[in-house]
Amino acid sequence: MTVPANITAITASPRKGGNSDILTEYFCSGAKTDRLIRLADYDFSPCVGCEMCRKTGKCSRFDDGMQEIYPRIIESKGLFLISPVHNYNVTAWMKAFIDRLYCFYEFEEPRPGPWRSKLAGEGRKAVVAAVCEQADKKDMGFTLEAMSMPLEALGYEIIAESPVLNTFYKGRIADNSEALQRFEDLGRKLREAVT
Repeated sequence: MTVPANITAITASPRKGGNSDILTEYFCSGAKTDRLIRLADYDFSPCVGCEMCRKTGKCSRFDDGMQEIYPRIIESKGLFLISPVHNYNVTAWMKAFIDRLYCFYEFEEPRPGPWRSKLAGEGRKAVVAAVCEQADKKDMGFTLEAMSMPLEALGYEIIAESPVLNTFYKGRIADNSEALQRFEDLGRKLREAVT
């Protein structure tokens, strides 16, 4: 499968116009992409482990918003994920999104046994980021890993993980010129990595 060198940015904040969205705008500016997905704008269910995708090769259980998102994932060589920290982890929207990527795996019987990702071997790259109100990175818990580890298993090379600390009030990140520049630079870095 030949993958065009485009980039999709995915934000998992339930607050429209909040810190994650602002950082994503700067990332997209640097990446020169308008391919933005706000997960809270889509109606989709979490994975229920039905294994129907093993038989059909795609998620067949639900006819929901993920059916609009899947083609954009397949077409994009670069991926940007950002989530606020909710209780030491990603938001429920990001968790549901990541779990629904399970349909990209192929497994051999008997289970557990060898497996592969349909997205692997295509030079895919990703950047993950998280926004936290606390000052210490340890208070982010598993947030960055909860995004980077599944993407690595799917065949992405994580070229950067970017924690954003000391940020809570809606829109406050707009006053942090260093963070805004860093995210624009991250967008540029991902664009260069996939072209």
